[in-house]
Amino acid sequence: MSAPSWTDNLPDAARAFLEGRRLDEVECIISDLPGIARGKAVPATKFGRMEYFHLPDSIFYQTITGDWGEAAGDEGFIERDMMLYPDMSTASAAPWTADWTLQVIHDAYDRKGRPIPFSPRNVLKRVVGLYKAQGWKPVIAPEMEFYLVARNLDPAKKIEPMMGRSGRPAAARQAYSMSAVDEFGPVIDDIYDFAEAQGFEIDGITQEGGAGQLEINLRHGDPVKLADEVFFFKRLIREAALRHDCFATFMAKPIAEEPGSAMHIHHSILDIETGQNIFSGPAGGETDAFFNFLGGMQKHLPAAIAVMAPYVNSYRRYVRDHAAPINLAWGRDNRTTGIRVPLSGPDSRRIENRLAGMDCNPYLGIAASLACGYLGLMNEEWPDKQFKGDAYESEEDIPRVLGQALDIFEGATEMHEVLGPEFARVYAIVKRAEYEEFLQVISPWEREHLLLNV
Repeated sequence: MSAPSWTDNLPDAARAFLEGRRLDEVECIISDLPGIARGKAVPATKFGRMEYFHLPDSIFYQTITGDWGEAAGDEGFIERDMMLYPDMSTASAAPWTADWTLQVIHDAYDRKGRPIPFSPRNVLKRVVGLYKAQGWKPVIAPEMEFYLVARNLDPAKKIEPMMGRSGRPAAARQAYSMSAVDEFGPVIDDIYDFAEAQGFEIDGITQEGGAGQLEINLRHGDPVKLADEVFFFKRLIREAALRHDCFATFMAKPIAEEPGSAMHIHHSILDIETGQNIFSGPAGGETDAFFNFLGGMQKHLPAAIAVMAPYVNSYRRYVRDHAAPINLAWGRDNRTTGIRVPLSGPDSRRIENRLAGMDCNPYLGIAASLACGYLGLMNEEWPDKQFKGDAYESEEDIPRVLGQALDIFEGATEMHEVLGPEFARVYAIVKRAEYEEFLQVISPWEREHLLLNV
């Protein structure tokens, strides 16, 4: 009888993917601050002998452009090694590769076994742990919006919609059109196939309002598990698009005239002992906890927007009358408000945050959103009166540029205590470095209108 192999205890989907095949390689990955997968690819035989592997902590000090924020701390930029341990529950196929490959998400620790505080997955685990300490289990459901666009190899060229199956560019303002979805049929077929191989359950795919814009809804569940899935999904969707001569982009606002792409986050909270939704009382009515969570959202979202809208492009999405919120109003079944209470029964009563962009790191976006609700619950904060009508007709009350959002985040000590002070320090430094790098770029608008006119 042969000795048991580490592959015997893989998740069902991963075992099914490998059935009758020889595993060649394992990609050991971790999310950096932007949400890019960093790590190492190792032969499967070597992975089976590995307990952990090393990466330098400097991967968390890197900006989206590959530059560095001065966030290394008192000891300086010595690129200290982290210990990365696999979470085998995340083992998943990489079905687009030429050989038989698995991906495994890892958690980062220092040499004393302490979680690295600015690793995004650890930040989310910290927030979920704070809920657990109160006897609560947060449940979330993310909605992912993205564009399929024509290949763009020249940054100076505008992004254009992809060419559909009919040979015509994807059309705008065709929300929920099945014909529009059919235009992307081959890409969507690969998305479904890859998702099935990875064991992910898609709740649905719809056409959104933009030209070539789609939305994928995921089933509700554990925040860390769902963040893992969004992390995996971004890569999966990009790979499916590349097979069909187009790009998938998760930019918040890739095309000026079109709606932006959000990652709407639905939240409910369960009592761990009873399993009951704490937003609903015994008779099915809304509880104090429901309103406290709403109040926390309204009070603390301004401090969290630098995490949920992490790039200069993110703020181009917040445009009046353009399918994105411009304020912190809340309403029932009202998609013009930043905070929405969808139609539901008492057991599934939930609160939707419509401010997060699809460009955010899913671990950090979900952690920041839950942090707002947590502070509302702990501080027993109450929301403003429900907004009725078109919230686009009211005043804007969210930051309009990244610099302003970072100013608010840097002063938000309560938010820092929930997300982790060391994470807040590193994040602010890295994003500030990124913002200052952007400010050095002279835009085409400036050259066109200022060169000879001022």
